Amino acid sequence: MTRTDSIQPGPGIDSSYAWMRLAISMLLATIGAVGMWAVVVVLPAVQAEFGVDRAAASMPYTATMVGFAAGNVLVGRAIDRMGYWIPALLSSIALSAGLLLAALSTSILQFTLAQGVLIGVGTSVIFGPLIADISHWFNRRRGVAVTAAAAGNYLAGALWPTIMPTLMKAEGWRFTYAAIGIFCLVTMVPLVLMLRRGAPAPAAGSSGSRTVQPISLSPAALQVLLVLAGLGCCVAMSMPQVHIVAYCMDLGYGVAHGADMLSIMMAGGVVSRLASGFLADRIGAVWTLMIGSVLQCLSLLFYIPFDGLASLYVVSLVFGLSQGGIVPCYAIIVRDYMPAREAGQRIGIVMMATIFGMAIGGWMSGWIYDLTGSYAAAFLNGIAWNLLNLVAIGLLFWKARRSTAVMA
Repeated sequence: MTRTDSIQPGPGIDSSYAWMRLAISMLLATIGAVGMWAVVVVLPAVQAEFGVDRAAASMPYTATMVGFAAGNVLVGRAIDRMGYWIPALLSSIALSAGLLLAALSTSILQFTLAQGVLIGVGTSVIFGPLIADISHWFNRRRGVAVTAAAAGNYLAGALWPTIMPTLMKAEGWRFTYAAIGIFCLVTMVPLVLMLRRGAPAPAAGSSGSRTVQPISLSPAALQVLLVLAGLGCCVAMSMPQVHIVAYCMDLGYGVAHGADMLSIMMAGGVVSRLASGFLADRIGAVWTLMIGSVLQCLSLLFYIPFDGLASLYVVSLVFGLSQGGIVPCYAIIVRDYMPAREAGQRIGIVMMATIFGMAIGGWMSGWIYDLTGSYAAAFLNGIAWNLLNLVAIGLLFWKARRSTAVMA
């Protein structure tokens, strides 16, 4: 496909500029991913102000994830054609506008629409599209680069839930949303403008270059397996991530402790994402994905018997360390087994599946809570979805190993 960047392509793959671009991308993602986490922190306050039940209060998060999912595909296709910075600029403005409009909402419906149409779509540019863009700049350390770019999302999850409760306590959630919207506008636009260089074309036979690896699956079949795996893992993943603050409120520990646990979970996720990048470069993304998925399933079990304050902090850290590297591995697998020219769209489709998993899981957990009066059944539901994820990954693992054996 033809790229239409008006700026000449920058320095080559694995260059010093590529590493500088990665640092800028991580900062951009850390700021922009507030669109995913802010709604989790304000969930109890929004529920109380608008007088709705837990399932209805979870709908703004679900709408955010739906918009985020759609944006990953639409913006991903756009960067395949025109490069990263123009779609990123428009998305950053949409995110800022959505935060400001959400702060002015007078009903749960208005708040939900602002979250889904503007915040969700606007935030998408710092996830799948950003990962696809940075993957073009690295060969030898592609796993590290992809997971580092994806870690910006979790850095945001560690940072923003720590900052927001203090500001909310002093000024309320509406002021907090408006302030974040202005901050995003004045920081993200300059950062995006620093990424105007077009991705380099890999030179044939260059040092560290990678060819598409063989696998005994058609591209469509591989895409379907990755979609199923991504959906299953993220329905499971959403249970603690979306409801940990509300869960702590129900147990009598308060919003601050729940926000701290979310931050610890995300900090563990950052460590997990970076470690999984190094691991993927050494043993392959499929092996790394399998390890992460098994550990996530096991860590979900710990939430059921351990609901004391201290134990919840520990379990949240263990969960973060277990699951952080899973989603970036899907992007690495796409780049390893599919053509580079399709990276934006292919990664966007897989990221869309993971985000739909988060959206469905976030709502489903709230619905199960309303039905049963506790979160125990919601945790069991997450474990069941994680098993579906493991089935899909197991088939992918078998096909990849079989292809390797044939080639040997």
